[in-house]
Amino acid sequence: GSWEKRILKSLNSMCTELSIPLAQKRPASEQKELLNKWNEMGTDEPDLSLFRPVYAPKDFLEVLMNLRNPNYENGEQPSFRSHLGLIQVPLKVKDIPELKEDFSELGLNIGQLGIDDSAQVPPELFENEHVRVGQKVLAEQDSAAAQQYVRQGCPTALRADLWALILNISNQPEDILYYEQLKSNVIQHDLLVDSLIYKDVKLTASNDDYYFVFEDYLYQVLLCFSRDTSVLDHFTYSSATPPKSYIRGKLGMEEYAVFYPPNGVIPFHGFSMYVAPLCFLYHEPSKLYQIFREMYVRFFFRLHSISSHPSGIVSLCLLFETLLQTHLPQLFYHLREIGAQPLRISFKWMVRAFSGYLATDQLLLLWDRILGYNSLEILAVLAAAVFAFRAVNLMEVTSLAAAEAVLADLSTLKVMPLLQIFLFATVT
Repeated sequence: GSWEKRILKSLNSMCTELSIPLAQKRPASEQKELLNKWNEMGTDEPDLSLFRPVYAPKDFLEVLMNLRNPNYENGEQPSFRSHLGLIQVPLKVKDIPELKEDFSELGLNIGQLGIDDSAQVPPELFENEHVRVGQKVLAEQDSAAAQQYVRQGCPTALRADLWALILNISNQPEDILYYEQLKSNVIQHDLLVDSLIYKDVKLTASNDDYYFVFEDYLYQVLLCFSRDTSVLDHFTYSSATPPKSYIRGKLGMEEYAVFYPPNGVIPFHGFSMYVAPLCFLYHEPSKLYQIFREMYVRFFFRLHSISSHPSGIVSLCLLFETLLQTHLPQLFYHLREIGAQPLRISFKWMVRAFSGYLATDQLLLLWDRILGYNSLEILAVLAAAVFAFRAVNLMEVTSLAAAEAVLADLSTLKVMPLLQIFLFATVT
């Protein structure tokens, strides 16, 4: 609650400072201009120097570090007292034996896409057979079978269709119409949040070697998304409450409250990176839009809202810290001693589901597994696996800056071997 209020306060103070309203109708001339350049919004260079991201992941981490659960103050959970990480909320997280069981399809003796030299089967044999099975799953349009199938990774040529099948996206005429309605809302109304979206794309995706080419898609999807009130429905099953804004002078009077932005989601620094990887798979705007919206309401919203859900960011942070403290205690203590708490480094990876940190082919293999297991827990496992992989170098650093330097570039990492080694080759 208070976190959401803080974000909104920051947004409102920006309105006051810049004396621009949260929302206003665009003049006809501006509407026409926007419609004409809809497919090349990236060429526009408005002055965004005054706009600042409402919050960045590290601000959010500070909030999570200060969370306490009053029910546990009297030390009911002795096991938790030994937790030396930054997260102080005692939620139940899985240990490696439980994770091994949950992610059994990642086992060392099972064929995987994304592993070049599986001992059991020559990769090309596995791949040819895997493609054949994937085509069969698609032909049968069986969503559950598709979800099971992608646990071993998606062949590149089938990924877009398999993900759409798992997410139940069919892009019917009424879906295309809905997208067009959102688009016309963007054309007609100017929201303060538009400038935040614009700025975020400029600060993140536009500077990314993989994603800068998709800049226009990102504006289209994110501007439409901010107007999509159907996204509000996801708040009914998350404990977060959408931010509300009050009509001037009516603060606190419920009947004057409107959700702002209309979808209830205020983008933070890096938000556009949830969309960017999907642009590789979908080139038709309304379909890209639907896939993103479904990924958001199933998964991504959990990465920036506070809850006790196993895929929620608080649980992921705790799972990451517990895995390190349990399986790499020396590394964990060393980093903690030098003021380089591991979560300070891995938090941004997890909040963005590793988007913008891994090479795209590797990121898509990771997201295959998020869809396959219907869980974000694999993000915490991968974050721990990255630390394990770089442990020797990390044992030598003596500051947070040096630790960050060791982990600054993840673009050469191969996700699947890292996960497999950490889960199935670590002595537990």
